[in-house]
Amino acid sequence: MESCLFCRVAQGATPARVLFADEDVVAFHDIAPRAPVHVLVIPRRHITSLAGAAEDDRQILGTLFLAAAEVARRTGIAETGYRVVTNSGSGAGQSVFHLHLHVLGGRPMGWPPG
Repeated sequence: MESCLFCRVAQGATPARVLFADEDVVAFHDIAPRAPVHVLVIPRRHITSLAGAAEDDRQILGTLFLAAAEVARRTGIAETGYRVVTNSGSGAGQSVFHLHLHVLGGRPMGWPPG
């Protein structure tokens, strides 16, 4: 989708501080971090949100979570703890309508969130 910011990041058409990428996912630093470590993990293929995922997206959903764990290892927060969040819909705070996971860490996380 040409108009989707994260599709353009996945294609390399929009610059991002990429932590890692493979054929299925791209992980990059958030431009407005909410924690010392704040990395977004996106599928290369456009899916609007978790609510927009279908049965045939089962594999990429698992791949996204494995990539989130890899982000935690690469950024040094795997041992101290981290949070993985996805917002689904504008009422939940989703502002870019391309499925993405937020990997947050490097500071204590409060509960409940939001």
